[in-house]
Amino acid sequence: MGSSANLEAAIERLQNAEKQSRLAGEVAATRQAVTEILELCFQAKDWKSLNDQILILSKKRGQLKQAVTAMVQQAMQYIDQTPDIETRIELIKTLNNVSAGKIFVEIERARLIKKLAKIKEEQGLIAEAADLMQEVAVETFGAMAKTEKIAFILEQVRLCLDRQDYVRAQILSRKISPRVFNVDTSKEKKKPKEGDNVVEEAPADIPSLMELKRIYYELMIRYYSHNNEYLEICRCYKSIYEIPAVKEDPAQWTQVLRKICWYLVLAPHDPMQSSLLNSTLEDKNLSEIPQFKTLLKQLVTMEVVTWTSLWDSYKEEFDSEKNLLGGSLVDKAAEDLRQRVIEHNILVVSKYYSRITVKRLAELLCLSVPETEKHLSEMVVSKALIAKIDRPMGVVSFQVAKDSNDILNSWSSNLEKLLDLVEKSCHQIHKETMVHKAALKV
Repeated sequence: MGSSANLEAAIERLQNAEKQSRLAGEVAATRQAVTEILELCFQAKDWKSLNDQILILSKKRGQLKQAVTAMVQQAMQYIDQTPDIETRIELIKTLNNVSAGKIFVEIERARLIKKLAKIKEEQGLIAEAADLMQEVAVETFGAMAKTEKIAFILEQVRLCLDRQDYVRAQILSRKISPRVFNVDTSKEKKKPKEGDNVVEEAPADIPSLMELKRIYYELMIRYYSHNNEYLEICRCYKSIYEIPAVKEDPAQWTQVLRKICWYLVLAPHDPMQSSLLNSTLEDKNLSEIPQFKTLLKQLVTMEVVTWTSLWDSYKEEFDSEKNLLGGSLVDKAAEDLRQRVIEHNILVVSKYYSRITVKRLAELLCLSVPETEKHLSEMVVSKALIAKIDRPMGVVSFQVAKDSNDILNSWSSNLEKLLDLVEKSCHQIHKETMVHKAALKV
C-alpha cells in the first residue's frame, strides 16, 4: 500500500510539472515529464497504471506532438520486458490507440502492428495477423527507411500467401518494383536539403537490400508455383542467381542453376523462353553441371527427343530436387515435362515435313494416333504451330495458307528472276558471238 501511495504521489507531482510546461509550450520539459511518469510506472512494474497514464497524457488538452512521440517511443522499449503475453498485447493495443490517426507517429504505429501481428501468428491466428498488417499502407510513409518499407510489404505478402489469399498477395507484391533492388548501394547518400523530410535509419533487425531481394523473389516463386507459371518461376530464380552473395558461393549457385534449367524445360515454348534458354546455355557455370547442359542442348537441337530415354536419364535428378534449395518441383512437373518433350518433337517434325501421315507422326512421337491428334490440336489452338489435319486422308499439313496477295507477289518475284536470267543469257550469247567474229577477222 505504501509503495502504491508513493507512486501515485510521484505521478501527481510530475503531472503538475507536465501541465505547467505544456501550457507554457516548453517542449523539452514536457517531454521529460511524460517520460519520467512512464519510467516510474515501469520501475514499479505497475502495467495497468502505465497503460492508463499513456492514455491520459495523450488526451491532455494541447498536448505537444513531441511529447506524444517521446512517450510512444519510450513505451515501445518496455514491450519486450512485459511479464506475460496478455500484458504485452494490452500495452501494444494501448499504444496503437494513442498513435492512431497521428501522422507524426505513423512509423511507430507500423512497428507496433508488426509486433502484434507476429504475436497473433505465433498463436496460430494467421488470418488475424494478415488483416492487421494490411491496415497499414507503409508505401505512403515518407520518413520510413526504404529497406524497412520493403521488409514490411514483404511480410504482408508472406502472410497473404500463408492464408492462401493469392489475389491480395499479387496486389501487395506490385507495390515493390524489382528495379528498387538494382540501386547501387555503394554510392554515398546525399545529405538532405533544408526543408526535406528526414528519413529515419532502419532498425538493426531489418535485412539488407540484397537479402530483401532474395526474400522477395522466394515469395514470388511461392505465388507463381500456385498457378504453375514455369517461365515466371524461372525468371525469379534467374534474379536470385544474379545476387552477388549467391554467385560467389558455388554451393548456392549450383542449386539455383539446376532450378533455372528445370523450369526452362518445363516452360511452354515462346520467344521469351527461347531467349532465356539460349542465354543460360552461354553461361560458363553450366559446364559445372554437364547433365543439365546436355538437357538444354537437346531442346535447342532440332532433333526428335525420345521421352523414355530422357526420363530414364533424368528421373534421379528430378527426384533429388526435393532435398535441394527451393524444395521439390511443382506437383504436376513430371506430367508437364512429358508434354514439353512432345511439343518439342512436333515442332521438330514441322520443320522437316510440309505434309506427313498421322500414323507416321504418331510413330515418331511414340504416341497413339488419338493422343497425337490431341497434342497437335492443343498446339494449334495455343498458336504455337500452324497445321491442318485431313482426317479422311489421315494427313497432317504444316504448310502456311497463303492469301492471294502473297501468291501474286511470289509469281511476280519468280517472273522477275526468270527475266533477269534471260537477259543475262542473251548478254553472254552476244558477247561470245562478238568474240568469235573478231577471231575470224584476224
